[in-house]
Amino acid sequence: MTISPTSLTPRAVRQACRDGSWNYPSTAGICEGYVQANLVILPSKYADDFRNLCARNPVPCPLLGETKKGDPTIPSHLAADCDIRTDAPLYRIYKGGKLVEEKKDILAEWDDDDSVGFLIGCSFSFEAALINGGLTPRQIEIGRNVPMYRTKTPLAPAGRLGGHMVVSMRPYPPEAIEQVRDLTRPFIRTHGEPIAWGAEGAAALGIDDPEGKNPDFGDASEIREGEVPVYWGCGVTPQLSVMDSKIPEIVCGHSPGHMLLLDIRDEDVCQ
Repeated sequence: MTISPTSLTPRAVRQACRDGSWNYPSTAGICEGYVQANLVILPSKYADDFRNLCARNPVPCPLLGETKKGDPTIPSHLAADCDIRTDAPLYRIYKGGKLVEEKKDILAEWDDDDSVGFLIGCSFSFEAALINGGLTPRQIEIGRNVPMYRTKTPLAPAGRLGGHMVVSMRPYPPEAIEQVRDLTRPFIRTHGEPIAWGAEGAAALGIDDPEGKNPDFGDASEIREGEVPVYWGCGVTPQLSVMDSKIPEIVCGHSPGHMLLLDIRDEDVCQ
């Protein structure tokens, strides 16, 4: 069937992912007002390290919840009738720190005796506030995925896991940055306010892409005359941490920009 992204409920999006009828390039701008989540699924022996990684790095890795070992259902207070194996639009499979495959479900990769799934806050969840403030993110305006960049900012390590932060980028005029900060600051469980902006901020993060054309993840953007790049912590960070750790077993995550839609509202993750 044909799916329209407008006026959908999170449950309808999850069902469309589950039955294979979801075919949009990103979940940016979908289900305005509802929380979207990043995913990491890994063997239970790494679960404590992952929780500690999130606790020590709350800006790029804000932990929203987790599944029980071997149980693929999301806690009901986050989403009803939600299966972490099928209900995101697109998944990535890693082994030994390398991306080996993208696919629409991870039924074959999930271990009923051992897998644990973690949900991490996503910056898509504060984009409705930006839109309502007259500051529509560029990737929504032009119908693309948000650009994401590796940085040289180190994470506080936790056991096997460490590495560097990933950031997402949305361009704005310098005079709008204070409003952008004010609008996104309350969303502390979905990355909160930006951590850097402008040429100086990009240099501090180790990013050399003044036009937004060469992101490490997601799609190229358009930084127009009179605008500067604005950077937020990004929930792809824990996937990159897993890649850098070279965990030998299979680890799964969402494909960047293809998030799991939850039933909780944006205000539920605000300070």
